[in-house]
Amino acid sequence: MQVYTLQAFAKNSKGGNPAGVVLVADSLTDAEMQRIAHQVGMSETAFVSSSKVADYKVRFFTPMKEVDLCGHATIATFYLMRFINIIKKGTYTQETKAGVLRIDVDMYSVAMEQPSPIFAETIDKKAIAKSLNIAESEIRDDLPIQIVSTGLRDILVPIKTLEGLQAIKPNFDKVRKLSEKYNTAGYHLFTLETLKAEATAHCRNLAPLLGVNEEAATGSASGALGCYLLHHGVIPSPSKLRFEQGHCMNAPSEILVEVKQDEQGKISVMVGGIAENVEVIHL
Repeated sequence: MQVYTLQAFAKNSKGGNPAGVVLVADSLTDAEMQRIAHQVGMSETAFVSSSKVADYKVRFFTPMKEVDLCGHATIATFYLMRFINIIKKGTYTQETKAGVLRIDVDMYSVAMEQPSPIFAETIDKKAIAKSLNIAESEIRDDLPIQIVSTGLRDILVPIKTLEGLQAIKPNFDKVRKLSEKYNTAGYHLFTLETLKAEATAHCRNLAPLLGVNEEAATGSASGALGCYLLHHGVIPSPSKLRFEQGHCMNAPSEILVEVKQDEQGKISVMVGGIAENVEVIHL
């Protein structure tokens, strides 16, 4: 079995979030895909097969379970297909368990459509702060801790300062239990203080329930965060955003997000970036 590996959303050759990609998966069973994802050991591995309703069908497996959508593995998949000349610059569609979504492939980058956001319940500070080993005062009062989904449910946690965000040492067992309680992929922590002036927010993503304590770049949660910031009036419509992630893991990443709201109030979101370090492993 040939598996490609790439670093999606990489800011440089050391950055990004690793993803596995299997390009010919039509004959694989669910159990075989799960076994391969476990062997590859990356936060997600994408499996590409034929589709009757889109250009490609893509399924996403963590080392522990299948998930409906994965942003960084989508970027890796279509960047790879462009890199090895399976596809050309243009617009494509992918069938996922989160729906049929548009993919825009440029010469050196990929942008993916995500489902319209679902703004779900808000969560009290106390348990979240305890799971992060921080004081409640380190979490902003003017923005809610809220579950938002653009394909996967994530708990968005607004932290006051960049220094405070970088210093967090979570209790991953408590993060896992709260993620399970609220049926979410994990926490997406963010602050509006950034390393670079052109960035919108600095982020960390915790997903121990999916077998990944922390990952360096998270496409699905970045889309949710862009929608959250628009929904709560932090940014105008339309907005083009840059999110920093992965710096505390020595894997600097940049996720590009574009959000806009139509006259009926519907929010649309695109998430994009590049990939680096295409390699092949054989299982």
